[in-house]
Amino acid sequence: MAAGIKYILQKEICDSVDERIISVVHVSKLFKKKNTYYLCILSTIKPRVVVSLCQIKHEKGIYKKKRSWELSELKQVDGRNSEADTHEFDLILEKQYRWLAPNLHERQHFITTLWKQTNKLRTNKVDFKNVPQSWFSLSPEHGAAADAKPDVEGSGDESDELEYEDFNALTEKEETDLNRLMKDCNYAISNAELFMEQLTNNLQDLDGANVQSVLASEAQVNKLMIQIEKAIDEAEKIENRLTSYDEILCHIRDTMEKMGEKNAMIEIANSNNIKLQEELKMVVTQLDLPHNLQGALANPDLTTSAGLRVAIEAGKALQNAMNAEIDAPLLRLTAVQDQRKRFDKWKAKFSQSITRHLNNLFIHLGNDFAETQPTSDLVLPKHNNVHRELAAYSELMHWMKAMDRKAYDALVKVYTTSLSKVYERDIRSFFEQATKRTQNKRFDSRDELNTSVSGKLKLQTGSKTVQHPYGLLGVNKELWAPGAETSERHAFDSVLEKVLAELEPVALSEQMFCMEFFQLNVSSPTSKSNVLTPMDVSTPLESPGKSDRDLSFPSPQKKLDRQINEELRKMMSSLFGCLEQELIDYIMSFEKYDSFFSFYVLVRLTQHVMSAQDAHSFLSMTFGSALIHVKRSFDKFMHQQLASIADAKVPKRSKCGLLPYVENFEEFAKTSESIFKKTQRRTDLDKWYTKLVQSIFEHIPIHAQEHPKTPHQVINMENFHHMHSLLKQLKVPVLEDMQKDAKVRYQEALRAYVTKYFGKPLEKLNLFFEGVQQKVSQGVKETEISYQMAFSKQELRKVIAQYPAKEVKKGLESLYKKVDKHLCEEENLLQVVWRAMQEEFITQYNYLEDRIQRCYAGAMISLDFKIDDILNFFTEIAQSH
Repeated sequence: MAAGIKYILQKEICDSVDERIISVVHVSKLFKKKNTYYLCILSTIKPRVVVSLCQIKHEKGIYKKKRSWELSELKQVDGRNSEADTHEFDLILEKQYRWLAPNLHERQHFITTLWKQTNKLRTNKVDFKNVPQSWFSLSPEHGAAADAKPDVEGSGDESDELEYEDFNALTEKEETDLNRLMKDCNYAISNAELFMEQLTNNLQDLDGANVQSVLASEAQVNKLMIQIEKAIDEAEKIENRLTSYDEILCHIRDTMEKMGEKNAMIEIANSNNIKLQEELKMVVTQLDLPHNLQGALANPDLTTSAGLRVAIEAGKALQNAMNAEIDAPLLRLTAVQDQRKRFDKWKAKFSQSITRHLNNLFIHLGNDFAETQPTSDLVLPKHNNVHRELAAYSELMHWMKAMDRKAYDALVKVYTTSLSKVYERDIRSFFEQATKRTQNKRFDSRDELNTSVSGKLKLQTGSKTVQHPYGLLGVNKELWAPGAETSERHAFDSVLEKVLAELEPVALSEQMFCMEFFQLNVSSPTSKSNVLTPMDVSTPLESPGKSDRDLSFPSPQKKLDRQINEELRKMMSSLFGCLEQELIDYIMSFEKYDSFFSFYVLVRLTQHVMSAQDAHSFLSMTFGSALIHVKRSFDKFMHQQLASIADAKVPKRSKCGLLPYVENFEEFAKTSESIFKKTQRRTDLDKWYTKLVQSIFEHIPIHAQEHPKTPHQVINMENFHHMHSLLKQLKVPVLEDMQKDAKVRYQEALRAYVTKYFGKPLEKLNLFFEGVQQKVSQGVKETEISYQMAFSKQELRKVIAQYPAKEVKKGLESLYKKVDKHLCEEENLLQVVWRAMQEEFITQYNYLEDRIQRCYAGAMISLDFKIDDILNFFTEIAQSH
């Protein structure tokens, strides 16, 4: 049965796609026995052999492929039970498939074929579980025949065994021959026995012909055997001769190997001799010094240029010889040790000579320049002559650093001690001249300036008032101590720029000289294990703006750069020890006199710090320290401004007018703008602008409540109006929102003042109509109001009669005088307030007229004056005053 299904499936499905069925089993799902399928093992030949599993379903008389898997996707085959009579089995592919095979022989043949194909193709390892091991030791045909149990239909017959043989399709030639045979025997179908008999006779005839042919060719076979035996004998002879040749060649090979070994030993010996000779020659060359250089090391002539050149050459030769790289075994040679001892003696004498000469030269240069008198001009002397004279000894100083660090450090100390006296005298004199230039009209020295500054805050003789520092916003100008004029501030700014410009080239020149002369940009200890590594002098020793990560894990090169940078700054601090203190004292002397000087210093120092080429140079660090001090002074002054605003006293005059900090803020803002405009410190000023204006806005309403005579609405109105005008004039972007806030506060104060002091000039008339409005609210119609006793037409005429035009004008004149008494003249807001009161009066008039027309229509009742009369009243009163 399986063979028939196999043939049908092959014809209908596999032939069209060049596939061959290897094995097939009829199955159903484990729990759905009504759904039956055919599981097939398929194989393709072209272009390559691919074995796959296929599930085929029979629907409506047609066989269709439902799904297929490549054999490489198979992971496990589970027989569910090691007994042979189990019908279930599982295939683990992308998931677990559980099948039930009704025929045990088909199941066994299918599983055995799977095992064969997986071993044959060597795909991924497939686990076969719960399968009898005997199936894997026998072929599928024999295994099926041995283990099969006979069933009622005679499954042990030959036809059942053939059913499991591998099916091979007929080729075209076989199919053609079979068709021809069938045509020659037309009776094959009707008389099969006769056809079988004829086939048997034909087969016997062919067998007889084959036997006769074999018997006929016996003689030829005997001849062939004889020839083969002769060929074997000849082959043995050739093999024996080749064996003798091989023995001869082996002997020759052994002889040549011995000769090669002897030649190699000779070549090694020659090579070793050559290398030894070159090594000794190199050692002698490295450790040899010419006789003239030996004399220069023992007694160098450092006073002449020729002797200096020879001394430098001798020092370099000695340094190269002492730092020569020689293998450790060669250092144990007696000659090498003796020569190194001579080097040590020459080094000690040469170092002593250089130290003595440079020590005397440093002291001489320091004393010589210290005796010179400074010029009257504001110029810091430059010591380029000293640098040029010492430049000739740079290479000797480098030699000292590399060969004798102790003597080198001593020379550095002598140089800084000698030259620091010169720079200290120059710097003190330079700043004294700068002070005189700034205050030459008022003070002759810094001491006189400091004396004046310390005395300006003391209690005045015979007076109970204390003078406050110049420029405090919350203090009246009359109580300010004398300050600097604008011309004096500009003079200070120009002198400060001159001072900073003069300091920069002198300090940088000395720094570059020290870096070159003392080789501070090179790490060169006396140990020869460290190689001299010069760096580019023009590049910064440390790159600014390093991240925290770089600083937390510094590389060896960064550590070296930091060490060199600190060494350079330490030396510059020794040379210019008084520079930072003198600069700060110079700045402080003027800050005490006038706090606005700190504004100029803050801007100038920031420009020089930001424009420095080397942000880590000594001068940049000095300017940075001074800048920190100035920034603190600037912030301190601003905090004093905030405190003065909070502690400000309200003027005791009859008209309060502008508060002190509002009046003084204009001068402060204009001065600050002239200093900070388009500078790098603009953000600092903007930050304090915001704080100061916010404090002013907060304290204006507070201080307005304290004046005994002027209404607080007037004080708020005038001060916020002044702040709005000033902020609009300044056009500071950061204060634009505050400008709008000031306008809003000013308008609110104006409305509050008009509402309170203008009030209701037609008071009784307003009270009358308020009663009318109450009746209307209670449900009385407006047309029926006149029938109410209290609100009749006669009562209305009585009230209106109390407000003739003359009386109204007289009341407005009294109001104008009161407003004029409240407002100050500086802000010129009288006409603004008067106009606001005029608009308020017209609004009230329109309201009353509207009520009369709505409630007393046709009564011919109206006020004694019109809007034109009101406008004339306000205009005449304003013009008369």
